[in-house]
Amino acid sequence: MDTSPLVVKLGGAAGVDHGPVLRDVADLARAGKPVVLVHGGSAETDRLCRDVGHEPRVLRSPSGHEGRHTDPRALELFVMATALVNRRMVGALNALGATAVGLSGLDGGTLLGRRKGALRTVEGGRVRVVRDDWSGKIESVDPWLLHSLLAAGLVPVVAPLAGTSRGEPLNVDGDRAAAAIAAALGARALVLATGVPGLMRSFPDPESVVRRATLAETDALLDVAEGRMKRKVIAAREALEGGVPLAAIAGAGGEAPLRAALAGGGTHITQAPLAAEVTP
Repeated sequence: MDTSPLVVKLGGAAGVDHGPVLRDVADLARAGKPVVLVHGGSAETDRLCRDVGHEPRVLRSPSGHEGRHTDPRALELFVMATALVNRRMVGALNALGATAVGLSGLDGGTLLGRRKGALRTVEGGRVRVVRDDWSGKIESVDPWLLHSLLAAGLVPVVAPLAGTSRGEPLNVDGDRAAAAIAAALGARALVLATGVPGLMRSFPDPESVVRRATLAETDALLDVAEGRMKRKVIAAREALEGGVPLAAIAGAGGEAPLRAALAGGGTHITQAPLAAEVTP
């Protein structure tokens, strides 16, 4: 049996049903297959921000990439929101018969990040500079804590926070955090579970899902990706560049969505056209 882990990123956007993925994670864990679950928290963060009167703000770079404006207050709310999402997922997995442990990238120094400098955003047709952002880019992964938890038969559930060299928390992209973790662990696959059935050439037409692509074709995929889907393509590329043989972008719903993704569902991006199939 392949003992290399499966790394799953479960999206946190509104409308993503967590239940099917959590049930599948629990089924795989009970069968003795190691799984690391990385999650987002965008919908919960938006809700909490609005509850306290701190309206969420999205930054759109000149190249079309989108990200949350994480000013100091938004960072506090992001930490609280992702902690709540993390606790809920851990509780659900434990109730399903798995033994899950919640943590963030700060724990055990798992994710080390660097705060982004001044960010450029397009607003009202003009490019503006934002200097108070506390989002970051992952610079390194120390996998010892994750390896230890997996060796004990536990399911690590990781919130998308990294620490700086000074111990400060950073909001990091969950998809790219999952990719970095997958590469550091030598994962057999990365599954990016989202609210759509895969990367669509003509969004939102489900018949236009790209079924197969290679690492060499990711630039072309970025040209057709919409909004947040660009980050998933970038994450898939980074995982493959880190040695992961398969990155799948697939829907979070339906029966056994992770096993369906590994069996060919969604968009498969591989090192080469003849990459080996992954056993669910």
